[in-house]
Amino acid sequence: MRKLINVFFVAAGLLFTANVANAQQKIGHLNSEEIFAVMTEAKTAQTTLENLGKAKQAEITKMQTEYQTKYEAAVAKNKTLSEANKDAVTKELQAMGEELQGMEKRINDARTKAQQEVATKQSELFVPINQKFETAVKAVAKEKGLAYVFDIAAQQGANNLLYAEGGDDITAAVRTKLGITAAAAAPKK
Repeated sequence: MRKLINVFFVAAGLLFTANVANAQQKIGHLNSEEIFAVMTEAKTAQTTLENLGKAKQAEITKMQTEYQTKYEAAVAKNKTLSEANKDAVTKELQAMGEELQGMEKRINDARTKAQQEVATKQSELFVPINQKFETAVKAVAKEKGLAYVFDIAAQQGANNLLYAEGGDDITAAVRTKLGITAAAAAPKK
């Protein structure tokens, strides 16, 4: 019986110690959208992606315009169909139809390739930026003795922290660690 009581007290002591240790862990939060909005590298990368996207869209629009022109020519050619020229016009329309199908496939392939190129470029540009950001967050968290840091930005609906009262907001400290000045970080109106 005595051993059972000793085991009970040891277990209770361990449980109490674990609760005290958990109560002492500090939690911080930051807004990554605010940081990335003023981060020079992120702005440059975003501009590069936008320019690439516009260039790819211009290529696709040019292909669509060419397709539309050839389609309208086929429709006009179909209107000239009569019994006298039925065979010749039918052959021309079949050839135009095959050409239009080929163009449609090339347009779809170009769209897919453009999306892949933009995604690849985005990954290429943002991986080092994200690594730099994570390094700064880890450094600030260690400096402030934080056990957890939550991102309170509402990025694409992925915000799993719905309430942030208290805790340490380390957004400014991370901006400073990244070398972003207060003037650059001022919110735009």
